[in-house]
Amino acid sequence: MIITRTPYRISFVGGGTDLEPFYSRHQGAVISTSINKFIYISSHKFFDKFKYRLKYSETENCNSIAEIRHPLFREVMTIFPDNGPLEFSSNGDVPSGTGLGSSSAFTVCLLHNMHVRNGEYVPKEKLAEEAIDIEIVRLKEPIGKQDHYAAAFGGLNVIKFNLDGSVNVEPMHLNRSTSLELQSNLHIFFTGQQRQASGILSEQSHNTRSRDKTDMLLRMVELVWKSRDVLHSGDLAAFGEVLHENWLLKKQLASGITNPEIDAMYARGLAAGAIGGKLLGAGGGGFLLFYCEKEKAQKLEEAMKPLPRLSFKFEQEGSRVIFVGDEHEQ
Repeated sequence: MIITRTPYRISFVGGGTDLEPFYSRHQGAVISTSINKFIYISSHKFFDKFKYRLKYSETENCNSIAEIRHPLFREVMTIFPDNGPLEFSSNGDVPSGTGLGSSSAFTVCLLHNMHVRNGEYVPKEKLAEEAIDIEIVRLKEPIGKQDHYAAAFGGLNVIKFNLDGSVNVEPMHLNRSTSLELQSNLHIFFTGQQRQASGILSEQSHNTRSRDKTDMLLRMVELVWKSRDVLHSGDLAAFGEVLHENWLLKKQLASGITNPEIDAMYARGLAAGAIGGKLLGAGGGGFLLFYCEKEKAQKLEEAMKPLPRLSFKFEQEGSRVIFVGDEHEQ
């Protein structure tokens, strides 16, 4: 058996500038961090009449790759066609469709698992690039590139999206006290709403071609540099203010990013003392992030009830192998 583990991520500033209609004309950038919430994928040789058994939210028994219904499993196995019979099981710490980059983490994790099964070392950059090829090129999902790099690399990073399609991952090394204070002042609540990001991102990609939306995205890139500087300076209150400004811009990029219920939740958080925040992911539901200083944290939690709070810590390793068994001795 082989088990791989890949982290989910929080994207702070710049989301949307990793979409091709923007970065093909202007450099895009985001700041994001991976967290200690993970997708786990295990694979092992399968002695059964079926060539593949896949266990996720459903169970599939398939005689061929072409029969696999799950699109990410199917496309990844197309790259590794000679590995059957295999059984896969995937387990995630949080639900999909909640804004933590789950589909990209899943793709990176599965690719990592299969490279290990083939006895191949795979650099983090290659994992991200292959996952992008699966989701954006093969499956034509209207998504950006940031989540694949966040999942593969891990850590707190500035990720730059260049006009030629290349990507640079620049780690941010905060001093320990700033990192711990930032972590403790970030609060995530589940809105109770799950969504498919594709429709929102399709509209956002289309809207990016307009001058006013492009100007908003250019301002969001400027906020990436500003947030990088205030984080390095330790001015975390200013970072909270940047989150708020970024959210005010982001929610104008497409019609489905927010709704009256989410706006009301966000307003409650600010009224309780949060400096800023945002809805994580493409929008439309999922997790709501706030930056709130310690002395007002209890008031924030009271104000957000009954929304469940997600406890987390920052994560530094990215996608990794956590178990390899010798199947030849079984």
